[in-house]
Amino acid sequence: MNKLSNKEKYSYGIGALGKDLVYAIVATYLMIYFTDTVGLSPAFVGTLFLVARLWDAINDPFMGMIVDNTRSKFGKFRPWILIGSLINAVVLVFLFRKPDLQGTSLYVYYSVFYILWGMTYTIMDIPYWSMIPALTTDKEEREKVSVIPRIFASTAWLIIGTFGLQMIDFFGDGDTAIGYYILAIVIAIIFVITSITTCFNVTEKAPVKPSAEKVNFKQTLEIIKNNDQLMVFIGIVLCMNLVMQIIGGVAIYYFTYVIGNADLFSVYMAFSGISEILGLCAFPFLTKIVGRQNVFKIAVGLPIIGCLLLLVVGIIAPTNAIFIGLAGAVYKFGTGLLLGSTTVMLSDVVDYGEFKLNSRNESIVFSVQTLLVKTASAVSGWLVGVGLQLVGYIPNVQQSDATIFGIKCLMIGAPIVFAIIMYIIYKTKYKLNGEFHDKILASLNKVD
Repeated sequence: MNKLSNKEKYSYGIGALGKDLVYAIVATYLMIYFTDTVGLSPAFVGTLFLVARLWDAINDPFMGMIVDNTRSKFGKFRPWILIGSLINAVVLVFLFRKPDLQGTSLYVYYSVFYILWGMTYTIMDIPYWSMIPALTTDKEEREKVSVIPRIFASTAWLIIGTFGLQMIDFFGDGDTAIGYYILAIVIAIIFVITSITTCFNVTEKAPVKPSAEKVNFKQTLEIIKNNDQLMVFIGIVLCMNLVMQIIGGVAIYYFTYVIGNADLFSVYMAFSGISEILGLCAFPFLTKIVGRQNVFKIAVGLPIIGCLLLLVVGIIAPTNAIFIGLAGAVYKFGTGLLLGSTTVMLSDVVDYGEFKLNSRNESIVFSVQTLLVKTASAVSGWLVGVGLQLVGYIPNVQQSDATIFGIKCLMIGAPIVFAIIMYIIYKTKYKLNGEFHDKILASLNKVD
């Protein structure tokens, strides 16, 4: 009952490959593309990231409301996945195109296309993740299905992190701007193909109880506010994404200017990406052995250990590729477990919302995840951009001791702080575990 074929599981999962190739190139390289290739001010870039995400605070829940109110013969998720993917692919290409502009016009061009990129990514991302609770209500099946797209997503980040610089050099043949532009075109094509695969091969399976009436924007905000476990989840996932995106955003600066060897960035990202995939693969098995709560504890602890290991390596063997790779592997095995944990948690939060509020609103709840990812990207981008400006960062030159120290604090200190906060929130506030969670599922299945 509610079992999915392998074709359906992997057709759904491959959609994450394309969309996360898109997100990975933006999250990993857009900051340094803006500062070092285009020549924008780091503080301006950081502020742009933050302002765009403030707009998303309205835009993302609004999109969730639109998806939840959609009624069509193709379901309520697939039409928006396809529409969003097509539009976002076009915007991505223009985002990495260097126009023949200068001064204010150049700043306006990139501001407009970055904000458009965030808006159009929302159109596709919210319905994509919202499909998970609608695919199956079986607890074990859901845990398996939830991991598959995360593995594809982690593969995308592995590809971009490990081979991104090399592909930019290859495509550009010495011209970095051209390299970014061609890579963006290639990613856009892959993105469209993978999204079409998802839309044509996957349908909604599980019985979904929609709201009796269409939900307006005010009701959308009420649904978010009244689901107390969603509010807890917001704190957990925001901290998780801040850990990952601060490290992801600073890493290229750290290895280029602190360590003095940009090639070690690819080493770090390669070990990290492979380890994250292993963590995701291990998640279903570890949860069976030690339970979700203990897996989450391990998942939070490993990034802290990985950051501390990177600090020690930077002191005793800063250019040792094996030690640097090991630090990345420890950190990312933990984030793999975190991604598995939070994907399942979000589906549980949807069930809890139906149990408590008697209204099932997958897309509204999942819109929060998209907003959190982009909010973390904005905050981390702002911290990196403004932080670099404050410590005197100058592109393409040797940095001062103060700048190097500041980059180290961003790369190692800030993620540790957010990981600790994440664990405190989970330990003290999250309750969808054990008997209480089983009771919710039993009650919903009885109603169905």
